[in-house]
Amino acid sequence: MRILVVEDEKKVASFIKKGLEEEHYAVDLAHDGVEGQYLAENNDYDLVVLDIMLPKKTGLEVLQSLRAADMDVPVLMLTAKDSVDDRVKGLDSGCDDYLTKPFAFDELLARIRALLRRGSKEKSAQLKVADMVIDLPTHKVTRDGQDIELTSKEYALLTYFVRNKGRILTRTNIAEHVWDYNFDSFTNVIDVYVNYLRNKIDKDFDKKLIHTVRGVGYTLKE
Repeated sequence: MRILVVEDEKKVASFIKKGLEEEHYAVDLAHDGVEGQYLAENNDYDLVVLDIMLPKKTGLEVLQSLRAADMDVPVLMLTAKDSVDDRVKGLDSGCDDYLTKPFAFDELLARIRALLRRGSKEKSAQLKVADMVIDLPTHKVTRDGQDIELTSKEYALLTYFVRNKGRILTRTNIAEHVWDYNFDSFTNVIDVYVNYLRNKIDKDFDKKLIHTVRGVGYTLKE
């Protein structure tokens, strides 16, 4: 899943980005409100982490602009302010959750997972397709009871396929959700990683899950 982090404190932003990428999210960064709003309006994000105190345009102003444009992407607001009035303003402006700095990264992750579940049909801690099971908290993947070792990017690609089971995914779709906006979609990296994934989850099994749709992209189906 792809997350936008809008945070002007670069050390904090870098810390959040690194931590989220270790959890297999694709992460884009913006360091002011104007850039953050531009990225949010011109890219497809599953969630936005938005600091309230930003240069050029505050987080509340960005949020109000997004909601005025009927963008319903989940927004988790971060702020050093902890008064009830500040929390009320954030929630009234359309944010979905609120986290006060300093915060434990595990709590940030838990709130992100909760918001992502709230916006999807995914309620359990596992994803299943045929005889393949993905345990989301541990990132453990098995097929027919056999453990499958995946790299971080392979895991992110697989979960994106599974969450979109039966849907034809173009290379652009995959690039936007598994890689960040600096990714060069004209390379063959996506095809290479799909082949890596096939070799691990399909090669030794009779039933193939990942299928090529010639001239369009890929799909995962039972």
